[in-house]
Amino acid sequence: MAGFSAVLRRTYLTVYNWTVFIGWFQVLYLAVKTLKESGHEHVYDAVEKPLLVAQSAAVLEILHGLVGLVRSPITATLPQISSRLFVVWGILWSFPEVRTHVLVSSLVISWSITEIIRYSFFGTKEALGFAPSWLLWLRYSTFLLLYPSGISSEVGLIYAALPYIKESEKYCIRMPNKLNFSFDYFYTAILALGIYVPGSPHMYNYMLGQRKKALSKSKRE
Repeated sequence: MAGFSAVLRRTYLTVYNWTVFIGWFQVLYLAVKTLKESGHEHVYDAVEKPLLVAQSAAVLEILHGLVGLVRSPITATLPQISSRLFVVWGILWSFPEVRTHVLVSSLVISWSITEIIRYSFFGTKEALGFAPSWLLWLRYSTFLLLYPSGISSEVGLIYAALPYIKESEKYCIRMPNKLNFSFDYFYTAILALGIYVPGSPHMYNYMLGQRKKALSKSKRE
């Protein structure tokens, strides 16, 4: 029974990783194609559907950690996925005014390259029981450049959206109301920007530690 559970787990994770890989590959292809043919103003419209699906699928990774399917700590997975979902749904999807910003291109290219490498790494590892050394090196090295470019794009797009958030008052709840409760999305976005200040260096240092551990283990093997 334990053996069957292990096979089922590996099969599911293999299918999951390669399915999401296809989604991110489509995002990268469409982003680069659109940049070349139409310019950065049209990138979001070209990648919107696969971007929303591929990034939203990452919610399952939180569940994977909670039920023990993977060993990734929730403390590392949850903040990263939450911040990306906020940018994708809470900024880009919610405020069309920022969709033509040049940072959308750097965002989706940074994210998609990162995720293509990550999902192919884990997909290969689950399917074969190992990943080639070159793929392991890419998995734990490309973030050195792609993480700063991705984070900078996230912060820049949230900042660019602030005037539109304030003007539209979308998602805001004003007093008085039956619940006697108020909520201001503008200040939520500012709070999100503030979290990036300590959160980004912390996550970067965490990934540096993971890189050192993974590459050292690879050399010993």
